[in-house]
Amino acid sequence: MNTSLDVTRTSRKMLSQILKGYTLAQLNTIPEGHNNNLIWNIAHIVVVQQMLVYKLSGLPMNISDSLVEKYKKGTKPEQDATQAEVDEIYNLLMDTIDQTEIDMNNNSFVSYQEYPTSTGFVLKNTKDAMFFNSFHEGIHIGAILGIRKFI
Repeated sequence: MNTSLDVTRTSRKMLSQILKGYTLAQLNTIPEGHNNNLIWNIAHIVVVQQMLVYKLSGLPMNISDSLVEKYKKGTKPEQDATQAEVDEIYNLLMDTIDQTEIDMNNNSFVSYQEYPTSTGFVLKNTKDAMFFNSFHEGIHIGAILGIRKFI
C-alpha cells in the first residue's frame, strides 16, 4: 500500500502547487467549453478519495458533509469557492492522505462495501480503492492541466 500512498502524495504535492500558483479568481474561472474549474477538480479529488476509502469502508470521512455535497461525483460549480474554502482544501490535500496512512497502519479498514466504478472496475477492498484513486486523480490532473491553458 505504500506505493499507492506515495503516488497519491506526489499527486497532492502537484495540486498544492497549483492551488498556491493561481489567484482565487483564476481558481474559480470556468473556461469556455469546460464544465468546471481548477478548484472544483482539486476539491473533487479530495472528496472522492474520502468516499472511496472511508465511506465504503463504513468509517467516518475526514471531511465535512458540505464539502462532499458540493464536490462529489455529478456536481458542478454552482458558486465561487471562497478563500477560506480554498485554504481548507489546500490543508485537506495532505492531511487526508496522512490520516489514511495512519488508519491503514492501525488496520482500521476492516470491511468494504463493493463498488462498481463508472469505468467498469469493481472495487472490492481499500487497497483496490487506493489504486483506483490514483487513476481517478490522474484523470482530473489531466483536466486541470487542460483548464490551466485557458486562464
